Amino acid sequence: MRHALIFAAGRGERMRPLTDTTPKPLLPVGGKPLIVWHLEKLAAAGVNYVVINTSHLAEQFPDALGDGSRWGLRIRYAYEGAEPLETGGGMLNALSLLGDAPFIAISGDIWTDADFTTLPLEPTGLAHLLLVDNPPHHPDGDFALDAHGLVHDTGTARLTFSGIGVYRPQLLNNWRDVVEATDTQPTRFKLAPLLRAAMADAAVSGTHFRGTWTDVGTPQRLQELGQTLDSRQT
Repeated sequence: MRHALIFAAGRGERMRPLTDTTPKPLLPVGGKPLIVWHLEKLAAAGVNYVVINTSHLAEQFPDALGDGSRWGLRIRYAYEGAEPLETGGGMLNALSLLGDAPFIAISGDIWTDADFTTLPLEPTGLAHLLLVDNPPHHPDGDFALDAHGLVHDTGTARLTFSGIGVYRPQLLNNWRDVVEATDTQPTRFKLAPLLRAAMADAAVSGTHFRGTWTDVGTPQRLQELGQTLDSRQT
């Protein structure tokens, strides 16, 4: 059994007014909601259990996706509350549903033709990241990938994190130390500081994906993606 997590809790501020009434992962593109493209690819890759993080307009997800049976999946929903918990807090919030084995995690607001079967069942370290060429709106990238397949926080040939990775739950073991949290603070934090801490210990591997990938962050990019997908189907 292989598990996956889809981050779908964000408010999608840059996508307004579309996201005032519809969560960004449920916006239609190419004839189906954006998140359904992920569900289909996960099912094709042998995943049979998916946790979806929700917050903004959370009730729309089970209404649209149900229990996942139409894709041969079992879907569970991890509600984060009225305020999204960011990627790190969202992953922490979902861990009790994901179990102890490594899992795939995907941002709900991207589109890609990457083959998820190529992702490792288990990362050699704490995480394995799919990296892509830097898009025009993010020219400086996020991380560097060396010749041995290790990902670093610094380096000259930088790539952009695609929002797709495989993670061991142990990545979050010391999250309080990394994000300097206290018991009085909410568990709202980004995943990037935990990844950078793991990179410092050579515990993050990666792959440079050269296929199609889009960060669907604005109405214009959503429209452009839709035109691309429509042209492929004609």
